[in-house]
Amino acid sequence: MIIIPPYLKKGNTVSITCPAGYMAAEKAQTCISTLQSWGFDVMVGKTLGSKSKNYFSGSDEIRKNEMQAMLDDENIHAILCGRGGYGVTRIIDELDFTKFKKKPKWIIGFSDITILHAHLYTKVKVASLHAPMAAAFNEGENIYIQAWHKALIGKKAKFSCAAHSFNKCGTASAEIIGGNLSLLVHLIGTTSDMNTKNKILFIEDIGEHIYNVDRMLYQLKRSGKLDNLAGLIVGGFTDMQDTERPFGKKVYKLIKEITGPYNYPVCFDFPVSHQTENYALKVGLPYILKISKNKTQLTEI
Repeated sequence: MIIIPPYLKKGNTVSITCPAGYMAAEKAQTCISTLQSWGFDVMVGKTLGSKSKNYFSGSDEIRKNEMQAMLDDENIHAILCGRGGYGVTRIIDELDFTKFKKKPKWIIGFSDITILHAHLYTKVKVASLHAPMAAAFNEGENIYIQAWHKALIGKKAKFSCAAHSFNKCGTASAEIIGGNLSLLVHLIGTTSDMNTKNKILFIEDIGEHIYNVDRMLYQLKRSGKLDNLAGLIVGGFTDMQDTERPFGKKVYKLIKEITGPYNYPVCFDFPVSHQTENYALKVGLPYILKISKNKTQLTEI
């Protein structure tokens, strides 16, 4: 049974931390101002705009300790990860979720934060929010930032997108899980690995070589992660790179061929990605996925 953290109301506190890569403090200012305009208090961790001289937003110990303090602080109602990149894998096994599980809060982010979403779902049994991070607010209060806000205050989501020629029509009703494809593959065999059976799985990625995406898709297939899905949502695969000698196929074509033998519905080009188009999805909660010839609909139950 997945625990749903309390939804936010005005006066609640959202904290911002960077558990992975470095982020300049000025890139989060619009986010902070927007959260305050919505009536939330904002607490900023020291990892945002840290003085770290390397890739990370501080040492493993600093990042771990800040995340731990925010997990345990009963005066914090949601934790927004400033950015992803790489780094959560290095600290996830050192975090203690005992107090957090007794008084859970929403943890928000995507990309490298997929590690946190998976761990919360598998080990802690608490829902979380796969959604834009701090820099996305610099693009203004578009429909994706609005969906972010609505999700946190408890409004049920109803998203739709245009049909894609590769779609496999059908309907699925199940818990939704997923995130960044690279991280989902790296989680296989770890204690944070997600059981995909009878789930709606969503995947997205950025900046990968096409042959590597092909390899990761086959890893999902060979490990049984694609065998018994309720449905599959294929998000954005942006900034894909090809080799000097072309691989010969685009990513969506690869996914279409690999999922062809399965009977569950599959939609392509759903707005979940590393780009502006990134709807807030509550990992671990049930949704209805309806894929028709005309459009795709994803509705939170």
